[in-house]
Amino acid sequence: MLAVGVYVVALAARRGYPFGAGPRAGTVLAEQVVPLHAHLWDLLHGRGGGDLLVNWNSGYGVPFLPDLVTDLLNPFSLLVLLVPREQVALAVFLGTLLSIGLGTALMTVFLGRLAPGPGWLRALLATGYGLCAWVLVEGVGRPAWLWGLVSLPLVGLAFDRCLRRTGWPLGAVAVALAWVGNFYTAAAATLGAALVLVLRLLVDRRPAGERLRSLGRALAMTATGVAAAAPVLWVTFEAGRTAVPAAVPHPGTPGLTDYLARLLPGTPAGSGLPEVFTGVPVLLLVAALPFNRAVPVRERLVWPLALALVAIAFVWRPSQLLWHVATAPQGDPYRSTFVLAGLLTMAAWVGLAHRPGPLALGCGAALLAGPAALAGARGSTPLTWVLLGAGVPVLVGALWALASTGAGRRRAAATVLGCAVLLGSGAAAYAALGPRDREPDDPTAATTAALPVPVQAVLPAPEPAAEQAAAARRLLRSAEDWPAARADPGPTALTGNDPMLLGGQGGGYRSDYLPLATAQALHSLGAGWLLQGRQTLSAADPVGQALLAVGSSLQPGPTVRRSPAAPLVTVRPPGAPTPPSGAPVWARQQALLGAAVWARQQALLGAAVYQVPVLVPGAGPAPTDHGRSGWSLPTTPAGEAGTELTAGCAPGRLAYLYAPYLNGRLSWPGGVLTVRGEQNATALPILPLGPVPADGVVRVTVHVELATQVPASPFGCLDPAALAQAVQGLRAGGARSVRAGGHTVSAELPPGSTGSAVLAVPAVPGWRCGVDGGPSAPAGSVQGLLAVPLGPGASRIGCTFEQPGLAPGLWVSAAAVGGWLLVTVGSWWRRRERAAAPPGPAGLNPPAGRAAGPDVRRC
Repeated sequence: MLAVGVYVVALAARRGYPFGAGPRAGTVLAEQVVPLHAHLWDLLHGRGGGDLLVNWNSGYGVPFLPDLVTDLLNPFSLLVLLVPREQVALAVFLGTLLSIGLGTALMTVFLGRLAPGPGWLRALLATGYGLCAWVLVEGVGRPAWLWGLVSLPLVGLAFDRCLRRTGWPLGAVAVALAWVGNFYTAAAATLGAALVLVLRLLVDRRPAGERLRSLGRALAMTATGVAAAAPVLWVTFEAGRTAVPAAVPHPGTPGLTDYLARLLPGTPAGSGLPEVFTGVPVLLLVAALPFNRAVPVRERLVWPLALALVAIAFVWRPSQLLWHVATAPQGDPYRSTFVLAGLLTMAAWVGLAHRPGPLALGCGAALLAGPAALAGARGSTPLTWVLLGAGVPVLVGALWALASTGAGRRRAAATVLGCAVLLGSGAAAYAALGPRDREPDDPTAATTAALPVPVQAVLPAPEPAAEQAAAARRLLRSAEDWPAARADPGPTALTGNDPMLLGGQGGGYRSDYLPLATAQALHSLGAGWLLQGRQTLSAADPVGQALLAVGSSLQPGPTVRRSPAAPLVTVRPPGAPTPPSGAPVWARQQALLGAAVWARQQALLGAAVYQVPVLVPGAGPAPTDHGRSGWSLPTTPAGEAGTELTAGCAPGRLAYLYAPYLNGRLSWPGGVLTVRGEQNATALPILPLGPVPADGVVRVTVHVELATQVPASPFGCLDPAALAQAVQGLRAGGARSVRAGGHTVSAELPPGSTGSAVLAVPAVPGWRCGVDGGPSAPAGSVQGLLAVPLGPGASRIGCTFEQPGLAPGLWVSAAAVGGWLLVTVGSWWRRRERAAAPPGPAGLNPPAGRAAGPDVRRC
């Protein structure tokens, strides 16, 4: 309650959500976490697009289990059951509070296992752990990571059972719970708790054999618990292998003064360094620990040494991988810093439990003054010096008085100590929760505002944005016709995961596990992406929407635009995508264009709908022709209009431009647009230019700040009538009916259909399909979409998604649970036998493993 109360008061003072429209916890919270919880709400209420295996709302059909196990298995995510869908952000906030509270409470309990002492003193120190800088800066923006705050003391308590020989089966359950809740942070928490166990064994006075047996029990317990969580690990491992590669930050090793500055209160967040601050009392007590003569010498040596080694391990590249399951951490290179905060809290309690005297406290204050003076110039604020200058003397006096013999003085010292801790924690939390907009290294900060489809983080949202989202959701629900056609919430965007937030079946999807096959398939059909392909955008052009069965889409306003679309399952004749008979123009274009986006779209459509003109440079700096590789556009000199690109098309057609990596300002008779395309990082979608003018010339002027490139055939002129006719042909020869289950798709085809059935679903690994009830086989791919060979003739197909890694993970988990049951039942049976054995001499039973004899009670 202390930790949660201080956090809530500091957040309310900042007018953060839900107390106002103040600073938000971060981009990821709005872009991924809240939409994922909205999708979980839909699934739990039976209204979701899909099930736990497939998410039909996003990316035109993507696996959902990797997102579930990574971001939604914090048990407090189930709080979405208790709120209306419009208040999902509130459920996320409540889950954050409960994670902080439970982590603080468990740390309070665990400190009592390290050394006996009053519960209120342990609670004050644990409050610093629950409100450490990592929680306030990183954790509250990723509620799944906050389960690591719980896991560290939880696994520590499990290891304590091994040390005390109270049975490890219950500890194995705790380890499994930690790893299932969030395996990223559980790995670091388990490593940190194991280090504490080793420290305790080093300072233990028991025989070496008994200590080794305790270590063996801990190893067996950990192996069983981690194996029980194997489905989570195996699924995410397989999903990570087939996902879009991440741009992993590799920060340099920070300087000593920069690192020490992160120990101090009030330092600004977002500096790319570990957020270590855990409270002024913790700093003082850790600094005083080596001088506290009441603490055994061995403990005074091993705890500071362990803290120094862990602090170095967090910033040294080889050991940094160890803290992150041997993989480079994505998003935050210091995701495991909460472990160091926990170890600092434990070391502080070891010192406080032995009541440091005035000499130890004075030496600790002096030792603390040195690093503070060195690091003070590295981002310190006036609050830093207020909390240190006023807090340290007050804490020294209160701790000194606490060790006195007078009851009145102890009560006064306890009051002063409690007030100092709460006020200091509140002030530090207020500073850490200050305004933090998108970080400069967030790619969306520089790209999304300039995209024709803006993506902005607005949740947790102020009221107007919430009303806009509710209106958009109502419109989408009125337009839904799934699985006959998709209702796409794009191109208007509130977050990168609008389809989960608003409903419908769109292409927008932002995830750490976005399949590479999905990103490539949508990109090849002219849709855009962000974040090096880890966020896809919906198809916004008519042909792309028709091919992906988008019958209606949300437009600014918001309004719904309806358009003709192919069915979800179409039939391609044998030999497709070779040109069909009677279409020599299409065949010639296919041979001419090669891998152009217009050719790929027409190959799936099976008809010629584009006129693809030859690019003709106009006025301005001349571009360089590289043949099939495209054109290089030079930097536009200051004061000049830019490079003019022209092409000839039939008047009345709709002109489009596809230049995915164009970076500059576009102007044409119909408008002006600034775009920020960048090779691999940001791919622009197909851009509409409007009708071709009466003179038949399409003109676009490009003002380029840095030399950039456009494809060899960037212009395409669409014939809407030809597109409508092609879609009608696909509907006539496509599926008669389509049924989509949670992770299945089945379709009734025209009797005797031959060639291939193509599903408007990206061909991600895991799909298996069968024909006419026959055996299933891995699905094929046509232009990145699922394809099922029909053989000599078929009338029905059925496809099922099987999550890669789930089956072997379940087998390992079942074996672990079986072993756990054997050990548990065996332990229960042995206890039962000992309880039922006849009493030995003088009413005493013999020790386990020894026969009763006349010398059992030798005096």
